[in-house]
Order: sequence, then C-alpha cells, then structure tokens
Amino acid sequence: MFNQVSETVSYIQNRVDRNPKICIILGSGLGSFVDSMTECANIYYRDNPNFPESTVEGHEGRLVFGKINGVEVLAMQGRFHYYEGYTMKEVTYPVYVMQQLEIETMIVTNACGGINKGFKPGELMIISDFINLMGDNPLIGKNDNRFGPRFPDMSEPYDKTLIEKAKIAAKALGTEYQEGVYAGFMGPYYETAAEIRAYGTMGADAIGMSTVPETIVANYLGLKVLGISCITNMATGIQTQKHSHANVVAVANEASEQLCDWVIKIVTDLET
Repeated sequence: MFNQVSETVSYIQNRVDRNPKICIILGSGLGSFVDSMTECANIYYRDNPNFPESTVEGHEGRLVFGKINGVEVLAMQGRFHYYEGYTMKEVTYPVYVMQQLEIETMIVTNACGGINKGFKPGELMIISDFINLMGDNPLIGKNDNRFGPRFPDMSEPYDKTLIEKAKIAAKALGTEYQEGVYAGFMGPYYETAAEIRAYGTMGADAIGMSTVPETIVANYLGLKVLGISCITNMATGIQTQKHSHANVVAVANEASEQLCDWVIKIVTDLET
C-alpha cells in the first residue's frame, strides 16, 4: 500500500505545484465550499492512480487545490463510503495520500441524522468524539510502521485545540452550533427506531455513514482532526416523515453557506 500511495502522490505532485497544510473533506450537499476558493487546480478522482471513485449523489469526485483568504488548502469534493462496497482501506486511502502530501490538519464535514432531541435539522454540530458502529476498522491487517504505530491512541480523536478555535470562530461570526458524539453507522439504509434508541443510550448525539474511518486513520497517521456535522434530519423514531437522500442533500445545501463561512473563518484563523 505504501508504494500505491507513493504512486498517487507522485501523480498529484507532477500536476499540481502546491503545498497545503490543511485539507477539508466535504460531505453530501456541502461541496459548494470550493466556490469560495481561488486559484484552483482540480484533479478528478477517476484520473488519480489507485484512487477510488465516488458513486454517491452530491459528491463531485475531485481534489481541489486552492486558496481561502490566501491560505493554501486542499478540498476533497466528495468522499468514499463503506456501503459503496469499498474496503475500509479504500475508503480511507485519500487520508494516507494527505499524509504523504504533508497535510497536517484535516477538517472533516458530513451530513447526518440527529439523535439528541435537543437538536433540529439545519443545525451544525462540532464533533467531540465518535462511536464506531461499522463492524470494521480501517487499521485491521498488517501494520506498516512507515505510516503509523500498531496501536494508535484514540483518546482525543478530535483535537481539543482545533475545537476551541472552531468555537472562537463561531462566536466571532455569531454562528450557533451544537456539540456532541457522532456515531458511524455502516448503512446504506437509514437506521431503525430500535437501533436509534440503542445508540442514543450508548451516548450518540448524531449518526451518519461516514467520517469515523477517516478520523481513525488520520489519528493513526498523526494528523490533527476537526469534525463538523450538518444535522439534516432527525433520526428514525424521532421524526415522523420518511427519510430520503434527496432531503438530506437539500437541507445540507441550505446550511452550506453558514458552514462554509464557519470553515473559512477557522482556516483563516489557523494561519494567524
């Protein structure tokens, strides 16, 4: 795998002469963030050697190198999910590439369902911790010490300093937000009411089908992680209407401007 990652990195570096230290992973309906970027250079996933392709609506499927208020960033416009049939190594492959590109900070966003009854659709949530409900782990298998340690610490998966900076940025913008635990669910179906009751009892405030694998691997690789969720719906048994991906994307689109402004402020503040 190390050789595959090296091949991908070489391909990218031969086409884009940029050296960002911050990467933003954009979830369903949140790809409009790239509209705020300037001096952009794009590489589509399908053109990248060894890179999977995103198959989900609302995921453009490209790496976008550019600037936010003069700060060099890399945006992943679309991600990969376990339920698409990819292995966990494939789902998290881009994070390995990020590390080899010398990314230091990863901001991961997603669209998810609210379990905490104090939440409501359209709200944003800082992720304080995660619960892995996917029945798998991207670090299973032989370890390559060139990437990271066999038994990585996961006591602070979301960096406390980054969380504090996000809160300061939100206060400066007047952005309201929640804070809570994100549960990563395998999918691709929306959870049953019984499952949601169980996960709520476990301490989950929100649930989605991404983010946890990337967070695990980023910590393993030594990247600092900030996670922000967009609550697009209340989970099964809490809301009465049926779930649909179209509605998830629609609500995420509505909240995207506020989220983009927040992430722009965070990125800008990280460089000051």
